[in-house]
Amino acid sequence: MTGQLPDEVDVVVVGAGGAGMSAALAAGAQGLETVVLEKSAHFGGSTARSGGGVWIPGNYALQAAGQTDAADVEESKRYLDSIVGDDVPKVRRDTYIERGAEVMEFVRDRTPLRFAWVEDYADYHPEAPGGRLKGRSCEPVPMDARFLGEELARLHPQYTKAPANMIVTQADFRRISLGMRTIRGPVTMVKVLARRVVSLVRGQKMYAMGNAIAIGLRQGLVDAGVPVHYETELLGLVLEDGRVVGVRVRHGGPEGAERVVRARHGVVLGSGGFERNLEMRERHQPRPTSVEWTTGSQFNTGAGIEAGQEAGADVGLMDDAWWGPTIPLPSGPWFCLAERNLPGSIIVNQAGRRYMNEALPYVEAVHEIYAGEATGVGHVPSWMVIDQRYRNRYLFAGLGPRQPFPGRWYKNGTVRKAATLEALAAEIDVPAAALRETVDRFNGFARSGVDEDFGRGESGYDKYYSDPTVKPNPSLHVIDQAPFYAVKIVPGDLGTKGGLVTDERARVLRADGSVIDGLYAAGNCSAAVMGHTYAGPGATIGPALVFGYLAAEDIARTAAGRRTAAVTEAVTEAVTEQSA
Repeated sequence: MTGQLPDEVDVVVVGAGGAGMSAALAAGAQGLETVVLEKSAHFGGSTARSGGGVWIPGNYALQAAGQTDAADVEESKRYLDSIVGDDVPKVRRDTYIERGAEVMEFVRDRTPLRFAWVEDYADYHPEAPGGRLKGRSCEPVPMDARFLGEELARLHPQYTKAPANMIVTQADFRRISLGMRTIRGPVTMVKVLARRVVSLVRGQKMYAMGNAIAIGLRQGLVDAGVPVHYETELLGLVLEDGRVVGVRVRHGGPEGAERVVRARHGVVLGSGGFERNLEMRERHQPRPTSVEWTTGSQFNTGAGIEAGQEAGADVGLMDDAWWGPTIPLPSGPWFCLAERNLPGSIIVNQAGRRYMNEALPYVEAVHEIYAGEATGVGHVPSWMVIDQRYRNRYLFAGLGPRQPFPGRWYKNGTVRKAATLEALAAEIDVPAAALRETVDRFNGFARSGVDEDFGRGESGYDKYYSDPTVKPNPSLHVIDQAPFYAVKIVPGDLGTKGGLVTDERARVLRADGSVIDGLYAAGNCSAAVMGHTYAGPGATIGPALVFGYLAAEDIARTAAGRRTAAVTEAVTEAVTEQSA
């Protein structure tokens, strides 16, 4: 939206990502005059760039698929108790579980967005108490977004470019990643291509994954009459008597005018993390780090977090992120999902040694990278070692099976190739004897089916991106068919997970635990409810939606209380005057 900024509204929401739009939608539904202020010229933020998974136990999509029951709420709480623990207060964790399904229904009822269960996508720690092997993750049903009209052009640019109407869901990706290894791979690809042809003939504009979430929420705001003002950058918060009563912004781009927009009842920060702010990363996070390894939105520079701190807010989890082993391609970072899990691959450090189960959940995998780096042995970069058999079988970073690595990948130093393991070791500057010993030992594990060093393939999650045709362990295969390849691996992320400390109502807190009146935060500008771990696919977006909603609910409750108090005071004064 363009046009004049309002001087004052009931609720100011900063950021048009998943958290911000959820908060604005809920505030509008409560009858509160609401405005969304977005730094960039786009809506969707990192949500639009994501895979679009949502981890919210007990929701309507899981119910429809027969994947939840009356006990699952308590089991989900037990699961977060076991994997998150005291890093996050239990009341906040429990509130997320208890209220999540309600939020999903609210979004369903107020937007065109619909979700479906992602079949068998396990919780990331399915063997932990309360974990679920068949998963609790849902993803958007692909949608024709023509309803959004010209506003669709403002959708945040995607993480990777894809042909128009080429819709691949998370469930599709799992099957396609196996290439021709199972019949489901080519069948799924044919279905994807057929859907594209049909949609093009019909003139549809089809979107899925994170794009669909962003589009659905944006249409919800259109229908609710909640305006979004673009190119409106947060400069700071306005405080009066310790209460946040508005925001200072620059409206109209870098050369725009500074303005104040006052909020009668509350400000919700949904402005994303600080993944694109190198100074903040180097101050808070393990090194080496880079703003070039993240797939998060380029506009996420931590402005909301810094504004909150200036207002007296506490911060937490600033050393952590939604990490994932990442390939630094010339065109940008490639976040590894299936590549490192598929059999016939290992990851080694600069000593030529394995140091983890390569199929770990991606946050834990990067924790292992940085833990190794802290020992003094180089782990950044690490190297994924594969052979020609692996390349002949599987998709890799968008390339089809047997498709050669592009020359620019070699020129960039991302990929190295050699006829022998010893020659490959020289290419990546690791000890040849160590690399040979590592591969030989791993090959023994592949033959026996048991990874004696790191247990790869033992967790149900490991098997999600494995190859069911490989025996005895679908996560392990020998690496012995020349030529051999080494692919650079760095500690990338989907965004940072540290930020303002909030309570179960999304209210921002000071270090002493007191509430900063009028200030709320949700999404990646708040310290994650998942603590230092990751419950399952969509445990980033799920909390963003839920706590955005809960922020608006609390604002509405507080506003109603103020109105009641004002009426009571007025009546009391009138009675007193009459009596006098």
